[in-house]
This record gives sequence, structure tokens and C-alpha cells, in this order.
Amino acid sequence: MKLLFVHQNMPGQYRELVQWLAAQGDHEIVFLTQREKAPDFAGVRTVRYKTHHKAANDAYGLSKNWETAAGNGFGAVTALREIVSGGFIPDIVIGHVGWGEMSFFREVLPKTPMIGFFEYFYSVRGGTVGFDPNDVVSDHAPYIMHGNNVVPLVNIEVVDVAHSPTWWQRNRFPPSFHDKIYVCHDGIRTDKLLPDPKVSVSLGRIGRPLTASDEVVTFMARNLETTRGFHQFMRALPLIQKARPNARVLVIGGNEASYGGKSKHPGGLRGQMEAEVGHMLDWDRLHFLGQVPYANYQQIIQISTCHIYLTMPFVVSWSLLESMSMKATIVASDVAPVREVMEHGKTGLLVDFFDHEALAAQVAEVLECPGDFSHIGAAARQHVVENYDFLSVCLPEHIRQINALVPKDIRMTVP
Repeated sequence: MKLLFVHQNMPGQYRELVQWLAAQGDHEIVFLTQREKAPDFAGVRTVRYKTHHKAANDAYGLSKNWETAAGNGFGAVTALREIVSGGFIPDIVIGHVGWGEMSFFREVLPKTPMIGFFEYFYSVRGGTVGFDPNDVVSDHAPYIMHGNNVVPLVNIEVVDVAHSPTWWQRNRFPPSFHDKIYVCHDGIRTDKLLPDPKVSVSLGRIGRPLTASDEVVTFMARNLETTRGFHQFMRALPLIQKARPNARVLVIGGNEASYGGKSKHPGGLRGQMEAEVGHMLDWDRLHFLGQVPYANYQQIIQISTCHIYLTMPFVVSWSLLESMSMKATIVASDVAPVREVMEHGKTGLLVDFFDHEALAAQVAEVLECPGDFSHIGAAARQHVVENYDFLSVCLPEHIRQINALVPKDIRMTVP
């Protein structure tokens, strides 16, 4: 089969799927991306496109998002024309629609089946905007949010089938979208993401490596930002350190903002929170590790006594399910997208996002008697294996969806 994948930041949500398909050896795969330093996957030809236009910073707010998306779309379709003229006619196109890249593909491939990844529908209700009562929501916010939805509104007519990884994400889209969206996670490699009681982690300012026998608290986000609850984590830290004088805290994440607005503090949100609570912290037991390689992140979770995962109502991070797969005991924020994948007291421990004192108390309880909570990590892994495993659950469903759109003579065998 000839497959064309599309994602601005290759591989994105297709990390596992595209590599598995390439490893089969009987498919021709092209990946169209804007990413300059995209990974080099064996059996995958990467084609880079350049955006044709980007909206100015002071562009009209209600159409700014679509203006940039249209520029991405025209740049991507220009590259698509070159791909097709070079002799590659895909049997199916699979891509993320969020940045507008597939918006004009029907002009070049009017009959080719297409599956689009629909990640998020903007609204001032039920998501990050307006979630924090201390954040002032502009009177213009509802209109700007709806203006951002031009991209999915255009692309739902481009694709034959839409895809969302969770029911919470699917249900944010209008009811008219629902029959077209199938729900299936990208998939977690539970065969690789396993607990390992023998692993150790070396830190520069400690004279010995940390192991699973140490009292370790972990927090992880791509970037340390309010959407992922870093400010609430920092407010809980003095209480955690006071209750547990031997605990070491390992923090993974960059100092930018992936989602939402940036802190106005010159040191970013980290600098802002250090100014607020830094005088109450034991810095000898607090380790900011920045963004670390995937293998190191995995080892850090494997030695964790208690892992903290916080988020506003937003897309659930891969790291939550990955940590569950590694049998971590997780204290997480009690919001709808997390509740979809985690049950309080069974596969995790949920606390009010805004109650940093309750967060600290729950973490301290886990650290005091970790054996009392060991069943949670085991149940969390079992839940992920049964519902989110890439090879046994997610891959077969994605293959079924692809097969339903292509001719019988090129269909793949469902694993």
C-alpha cells in the first residue's frame, strides 16, 4: 500500500504507527512535514514543505488562526502536487488537520481516501479557557475561540473519516462531527514501558545514584506551564518537603509554554514560582532536569515513589499513560480528561487541581506508606495494557479503519 502521512511536527501522534507500517517492508510510505530536523525512519521518505504565509502578530484576531493555517495548507498542497507529479499516488492519506495542512488536498486528490486527526475543538466551556477563576476571560474570547475552529470546520469536509484519541476530545466537537469520528488512542508500547526495580539514576550533585529504594517524587511536562499545573505543583512542594524531609524531587520539563499564555516574569513561570515559594524550599533536595532524552525520562519514572501529573481540562499527555504502564503510583488532577483514563483509588489518586494542600497531603501519604498504594500501580498498568496498548488494541483498530477505505486487493492483515 502507498501511504502518505501528514504532520507539521513529524512524527507527532503517528510515531508508533508509521514505524510499524514501515517495518512490515511491503508498503511505500511518504511523510509530509514542516519540521526541519525530522527523525529519519527506515522505510519512510520524508518530504518537507514550507508554509506559504504566516499571519502577522497584529493580524485580525478572529481570522488570524485560519490565515496561518491557510498558508500551511497552500504550502503543503504545493508540496503534494510535486509528490504526485513525481509518481507517488497515495492509496490513502493520514494526517493531523490542526494546522491546516490538509485543507486543500481534495484539489489534488479528489478521490483518495483520507483520515484526519481531530485533536481539539476550541470553546470557553469545558476546557482550559475559563477553568481558573482567577484568570480574566476577555469578552472577545468566545469569538476568538470559535474563529480558531475554522480549521476543523473546513477539514471535516476534506476527510472521509476523522479520528480522536479519547472520548473527551471527540465530545468537544459538535454533534454533527461525531458519526464521522472514531475514537482510538495513538497507542502505548506497554511491551517496552515496563517497571524496572533495578534501574538507577545519577544526578550531578549527589554522590550516589538514586534507585527505587529512595524516596523520590517526580513531576513531568513538556514545558513547565499553568496548563500542566506547574504553579500548583510548586505551591505544594514546601508542604511535601516539610512532611517528608528525606524526599528528593525530580522535575522534567522546559521553561517555555506549549499551551496557553506565557508568564510575564523574565524567568518564565519557573522564575515566577521561585519568586513566590522559593524561600520555603529545600533546594538541596529539588532537581530541575530540563527536557531529558526519552530513555532517561523512562528511568526517572521507574525509580519514582510518587509521580505527580497535573493538567487543566485538556489533551491528556502521553506521559500519564506511559507512567501508568510503568506501574507508577500517580497523584493526578481530578478533571474530566484524566478521569477518562484513571479511576480514583483504583488506578490512581485524584485531587482537586486548585487545592495544593490536598495535593501535598496525598503525596505525603503515598511517601509515608508506599506499600499501601502498590496495588494502584499494578492496576494502572493492567488498565493501560487492556485499553491503550499499541500492538494489541490500538494498532488493530487503526488498521481496520484504513482497510475500510481502500480497495480489497491492497488491504492489510489486521494484527
